[in-house]
Amino acid sequence: MTTTDCLMLDAKHAILDEHHRRFQVLHEEGRLDEAMMQFHISVNCANDVLNDALNLVDEILEAHRKLEL
Repeated sequence: MTTTDCLMLDAKHAILDEHHRRFQVLHEEGRLDEAMMQFHISVNCANDVLNDALNLVDEILEAHRKLEL
């Protein structure tokens, strides 16, 4: 895992945090239609973050397996 990988994952996590914050604000303001749209954006963003993290874990495991051979 490189420094760039860590920075990219941190940046995507920060974006996810902002989407979630927007959802919470809209929900608290009672703007439910907009909140639901923001919720879907937040879930899609979370999916991307998790997929990226899993891909990094797979790469790390693969590199570790190659070192063991």
